[in-house]
Amino acid sequence: MTTRRAVMAQTRVELILTLRRGESLLVSFLIPLGILVFFSKVGAVNTSLKDPVEFLVPGVLSLAVMSTAMVSLGIATGYERRYGVLKRLGSTPLSRGGLLVAKTINVVVIEVMQIVVIVATGVALGWELTGQFVAALGLLLLGTVVFASIGMLLAGTLRAEATLAVANGLFLLFLFLGGMAYPLDRLPDALASFARLLPPAALSESVRAALEGSGFPWSELVVLALWAVVMPFIVVRKFRWEE
Repeated sequence: MTTRRAVMAQTRVELILTLRRGESLLVSFLIPLGILVFFSKVGAVNTSLKDPVEFLVPGVLSLAVMSTAMVSLGIATGYERRYGVLKRLGSTPLSRGGLLVAKTINVVVIEVMQIVVIVATGVALGWELTGQFVAALGLLLLGTVVFASIGMLLAGTLRAEATLAVANGLFLLFLFLGGMAYPLDRLPDALASFARLLPPAALSESVRAALEGSGFPWSELVVLALWAVVMPFIVVRKFRWEE
């Protein structure tokens, strides 16, 4: 079996397994959609924008990337590492590099599905695109690199149970500090300044600026790019294929 065929075969397996995991679907689809619909209707999001959905759609897109690339990927990989799946796959025609490629493709496919569903829901709720959608997609792809690296770092250094706990804990922390469902300028100044140095806030704020057409978010892009450069390097150095 050629490397390309092995990667494609593993990608299909990864996608099927992901869609069969109820908890993955919950984190990847139901939670982001629930936040979008609920907060757009109850009026709990106080922003300078005319309609809360204008604030929520970019934030929920960023949240979806975080849920898939960090939480779902990290937890699944952590348990594969615990049960020796990664070790066994490394000795097959599918190399370890090929496995990482397959997992990356799987994450991107799921994210495309999420983007379609979230944008369609946002439009149904009254959201209108006024900025650069292609630029926003590029930022979401950059965010995927960051959050996938965080997920893989957890999976490759912690025990599976710890990966599960830490990934979910980070998800909640990043949700509240990421400017995804709650504006950063409503946080205390010191906390908001700290949050802007973290990848979720950098991603959500940059995607929001791109979709609103309110100027290119250079400062957020620099923060996000730095995380995207540093995190994969750390993963390569620290990832252990056996628990």
